[in-house]
Amino acid sequence: MSLPFRQVDVFSPVPTGGNPVAVVHDADGLTDDQMAAFARWTNLSETTFLLAPTEEGRAGGADYRVRIWTPGGELPFAGHPTLGTAHAWLEAGGEPGGQGVVQECGVGLVRLRRDAVGEGQRLAFAAPPLRRSGPVDAADLAQIVRALRIEASDVVRSAWVDNGPGWVAVQLRDADTVLALEPDLVAVGDLKLGVVGEYGRAGAGAGAAGPGADAPAVEVRAFVPSIGVGEDPVTGSLNAGLGQWLAGDVLPSSYVASQGTVLGRTGRVHVEKGPDGEVWVGGATGTTIVGQVAF
Repeated sequence: MSLPFRQVDVFSPVPTGGNPVAVVHDADGLTDDQMAAFARWTNLSETTFLLAPTEEGRAGGADYRVRIWTPGGELPFAGHPTLGTAHAWLEAGGEPGGQGVVQECGVGLVRLRRDAVGEGQRLAFAAPPLRRSGPVDAADLAQIVRALRIEASDVVRSAWVDNGPGWVAVQLRDADTVLALEPDLVAVGDLKLGVVGEYGRAGAGAGAAGPGADAPAVEVRAFVPSIGVGEDPVTGSLNAGLGQWLAGDVLPSSYVASQGTVLGRTGRVHVEKGPDGEVWVGGATGTTIVGQVAF
C-alpha cells in the first residue's frame, strides 16, 4: 500500500526553521501498529494520519479526522501537528465549510482559521479547553526545580496548563534564564514540562528575535523525554496553554513567543486572546517534502 505524504514545517517564516510534522493522507486503512511504527521511524516529535471524520464528527462540522503520534505513543491533541495537518489537507485540495476548517481529534473538534498576513496567510487554531489547570504542588515544583538545575527563587509562578498532552509550566525570571537552561532530562521523568521567560526584563535581550523576525515577548522551551523527545523545537499545545494562563494578565492579550532558539530554530508562535477569553494560536506553515510512503 502506498499513500500520499507531506512533511510540513510549522511556526517559522524561514524554511526548515520551525518544527516539522509528517502527514500521511488517506490513512483510514492503516492499523494502530502501522501508525505507531511509522511515527517511530520518522523520529519526529509528531507524525499525523489524515482520516475521514466519524459520524459524530461530521455532524459537528468536521472536515477531517486526525490521529497524532509521537515516537512514544498517541496524543489526543497537539498544536503544531494541528496546523501542519490542516496545511497539508488544504494543499491537497481540501475545501472547508462555511465555519472554516474544523478538525476532529482526540480532544474533540478544533476550529482553525486563515489570517491574512501581507500577501499570504497564517493558520491559527482555537485553543481547546484546559483539562487541568491551577497550582502545582510542592513535590512537583521541587522536581521541576531539580530537573531544570535552577534555584526555587528563579521561578516566578507555576501552573498546570494541560490541554491534552499533560503540560505543567513554570515562568522563570527572564528569557535569558530560559535560554541558559541545561536540564537533567532524567529528572524531568514523566512530566511534560514547559518553561517561559519574558524579554524586556533586566538582563534579557531581544537577540533571539533575529534580523527581520517578529520581536518576541517571551522565550519558550518544552521538555518531554517521556514521549521520546528530549526538547520539542516549537510547541503549539504548550503555547496555547501558556496563552490561556498568562495572556491578557501577565502578558499582553496579543504577543509573539520565540521557541527553538537553543536548537537553532526560528520558531515564532502568535498568541491572541480575544475579548471573549478565547485563545488563538497561529504561525507560518510550509511544505518541505511531497511524495508517497509505502506500508
